[in-house]
Amino acid sequence: MSVATQICISWLSSLITNTKRAIQFGIVFACGLAYLPNALLGQDESESMPQLWCEYAGYNPEDQPKVGLGKRIVFIAGDDEYRSEEALPMLGMIMAAHHGFDVTVLFPINPDTNLIQPSYQTNIPGMHRLQSADLVVVALRFRRLPDDQMKFFVEYLESGKPIIGLRTSTHAFNYPADSDSPYRHFSFDSRDWPGGFGKQVLGETWVNHHGAHGQESTRGVPAREMNAHPILKGVDDIWGDTDVYGIRELPVNAQVILLGQVIAGMKPTDPAVAGAKNDPMMPLAWTIPYRAESERVAKVFCTTMGAATDFQSEGLRRLIVNACYWSLDLHTQIPEKSNVDFVRPYQPTAFGFGTEQKHLKPADFNWRHSEAGHSR
Repeated sequence: MSVATQICISWLSSLITNTKRAIQFGIVFACGLAYLPNALLGQDESESMPQLWCEYAGYNPEDQPKVGLGKRIVFIAGDDEYRSEEALPMLGMIMAAHHGFDVTVLFPINPDTNLIQPSYQTNIPGMHRLQSADLVVVALRFRRLPDDQMKFFVEYLESGKPIIGLRTSTHAFNYPADSDSPYRHFSFDSRDWPGGFGKQVLGETWVNHHGAHGQESTRGVPAREMNAHPILKGVDDIWGDTDVYGIRELPVNAQVILLGQVIAGMKPTDPAVAGAKNDPMMPLAWTIPYRAESERVAKVFCTTMGAATDFQSEGLRRLIVNACYWSLDLHTQIPEKSNVDFVRPYQPTAFGFGTEQKHLKPADFNWRHSEAGHSR
């Protein structure tokens, strides 16, 4: 081979190598430009994904840490009548801002729009967050979650950690009779596990409206000898515009804390209904232990109040805050009057089917320490 030929081959090889490097550099440079906007915003690629739930970091100043430091509460909203998608973020902000708990709030999400849709009964993203929960608060109605979400709920129950149920959570799940889900026995009408999750865990399943729905409201009255119960500490008055639910029979190991007085009207100044409806009064809030298949025993608190409008009652908000403390064995640290001030202005939507605010997304309920009111 001549010297000229060798020089030519060497030149061509160098050209090919440099061309490959140029192409590779161009690709890397283009990728970098695509990533640059997120980098400048302090985001990573995961943050460009739609937000499907809320996380509130507990407010714990270094010089004044609060009782919730290091503990996480997961709130699960999922009913299509009583606006839990509004009530639970409000309660979560109170627990994070005033009491120092880390909080996660989950919602029913339509996967086609990534918007909150209370009537969408088969999707609550973020159920894996229960793996790090110290307490779970549920406001569910007739859900039918896929097995890969429901398994996290069942694992939590088996852990023996506490749970709080609000309003329609007595009938939280509804599986069809021909369902092949291993969790179909959680259904409110289950015969295999009579009464399902509501009866077996919370103490009662769906029975009926004892008060006239939309016409008669509810006042909470302390049960006999329960005034000194830590959950009632600082609770002066509880009134809500939802009606009293019927309770057929609580287990013998349930401790009734509040009774539900049926009120003849929809204002707190209306009188109590005379006659059999209030003689005797129905249980309104109670505690009960739940023994899981794992033999671990969980502390359970349940109340059949819990619409978003009910929580305009300072007394009801304080009842739930105190119940969180009690559930986590922090009852000796319940203040004389737990701080239940709203962290944000709270104007709840009236209960009813189809009354929900449209086009809500989880990001609409985001909260940060820097917001005004977090230190009140």
